[in-house]
Amino acid sequence: MNIFNFIYRYLKATYLGFWIPFQSLYSHKNLVLLLIKRDVTNRTSNTLLGDAWLFFQPALQVVGFWFLLDVVLKIKFPNGVAFFDYFIVGMLPWLLISEVLMRSLNVFNEFEGVYRRAVFPLIILPLMPLLLSTLLYAVIMAVTVGLLQGWALIPIGIATILLIAIWLIPFCYLLAAIGLFLKDIAQFFPFLITITLYLTPILYMPQQMPDAMHWVLAINPIADVMALIHAVVQDLTWTWANLWRPIILWLLLLAPAFVLFKRAEPHVREML
Repeated sequence: MNIFNFIYRYLKATYLGFWIPFQSLYSHKNLVLLLIKRDVTNRTSNTLLGDAWLFFQPALQVVGFWFLLDVVLKIKFPNGVAFFDYFIVGMLPWLLISEVLMRSLNVFNEFEGVYRRAVFPLIILPLMPLLLSTLLYAVIMAVTVGLLQGWALIPIGIATILLIAIWLIPFCYLLAAIGLFLKDIAQFFPFLITITLYLTPILYMPQQMPDAMHWVLAINPIADVMALIHAVVQDLTWTWANLWRPIILWLLLLAPAFVLFKRAEPHVREML
């Protein structure tokens, strides 16, 4: 009976881990909009270009990588695939993923002034790094895909970013809880993000990875995500494993991420 009870509780937590974030966002939609406006203001206040920096920052990162890899190193891809097209279609979702994960670790510190002295629905806070970034990158991805692949693929570009955002939800809650109690991980995490970038087929194609390291692609869920993005946007090859591995990981993380966050929630104020 214990095993059946565990399975029942795990499935219930998985359901709640998926449903509760969306329910909370809807229930507190006015507060969420205010927090998004606050986030925009904090990131662009006292600047000459204002809100335009939200779009210029990812654009400058892409330009920097493009100049190094395409202009200086002159990297060429096999099979006639244009380097810049392949690179930017993968790099934009990666910038979204890395930005959201990095901010999730410190989300309670970032919004401490908002909830410190008042009753506040903490359940929505881990989603705040995700919301604004998703809106921004959905627009950027739509324009990019439209220019490179044709305007008919704009809906696919937007859907790509939205699906990545949904996939990131358990990671946001998990990292928010971990970052609250394990402060040292914030020092190590930038290194982990950088290594993950190099081990993900964004700056190169999967077949360019040395044969002895192909196992890395199998255990790197972001590599699967990138394979799917290039498949739907640029009609490149993919496998069913690229689809089921990220889905299984997502399903497995929903329950523990939700449970861990709910157990950490009463201790947020005392930890800060």
